[in-house]
Amino acid sequence: MPDRPPPNPLVDGFGRVHRDLRISVTDRCNFRCDYCMPAEGMDWLPREELLTFEEITLVARVMVEQFGITSVRLTGGEPTVRARLPLLVASLAGLGVDLSLTTNGATLAGLADDLAAAGLLRINISLDSLRADRFQQLTRRDALAQVLAGVDASVAAGLSPVKVNMVPLRGVNDDELAEFVQFGRERGVEVRFIEFMPLDAQGEWRADRVVTRAEVLAAVGERFEFEPVGRDHEPAERFRLLDGSATFGVVPSVTAPFCGTCDRVRLTSDGMLRNCLFATDDHDLRPVLRGGGSDDDLSAAVAACVAAKREGHGIGAPTFVRPPRPMSRIGG
Repeated sequence: MPDRPPPNPLVDGFGRVHRDLRISVTDRCNFRCDYCMPAEGMDWLPREELLTFEEITLVARVMVEQFGITSVRLTGGEPTVRARLPLLVASLAGLGVDLSLTTNGATLAGLADDLAAAGLLRINISLDSLRADRFQQLTRRDALAQVLAGVDASVAAGLSPVKVNMVPLRGVNDDELAEFVQFGRERGVEVRFIEFMPLDAQGEWRADRVVTRAEVLAAVGERFEFEPVGRDHEPAERFRLLDGSATFGVVPSVTAPFCGTCDRVRLTSDGMLRNCLFATDDHDLRPVLRGGGSDDDLSAAVAACVAAKREGHGIGAPTFVRPPRPMSRIGG
């Protein structure tokens, strides 16, 4: 085999280098979180429209080899409802990337060991309340015990770090912020508070429901003393308790967006490449993948998508338009 040329950076029109690929493997989910999905009536993508594991791996391989992508995260919908997920994990692990997964955690008690054995390194678990009644109200599922078991199983399987993503909603769960930091300290996980973003296709987002970064820090500060620990390319600002017992993070996507350093590109489960979580258009890779296109054809399509990336998501601007896809069809 001839030596491959070094990868070319995947750069957009504002000089941002993209190193992080988010891959949605399904639009389906076993929860119905009220800020993400309606209780009933979702139209799922036909199976034949979903990318196969081989197609997903092909896209990831080309982006690693030709553009130097270093991080791959699997998302959904809920990725663990995709059958034989550890097979995809093993295939992607062979690319030598920092491989992670975002999940609601409900099935991890029986799956974490298999995912770790297949090559998964890190995991993020979405959890918006530690109170059973409130959890059921938010997710429309009585599954808090299963999620908590999944958190513990992920730690026991050696996935590291295990992060718990919590979206505070004003008047709903914003009285649990310090409780979540304590939970992180007790379970050996890092909690991340994510500002509520306008991604729902059902129109449930309102600015007055956003619990801001400043409010999160004030609420945690009523119980804990902490200090900042820096922020690299990650969207989260990280903080450490002064006693050294835990860290937590805040992702201020709405009030202090990190668009200027964003290095992410997203592949949806039906083969659409998106250059921003809030993009209003898709770049369809299926004609290349299923039409006999070469690696160079695929890389050209990827480069064109990223070149068209906007400077920022524009939340709060009069011209802001929500993406037409619901969050379950974009991926986190």
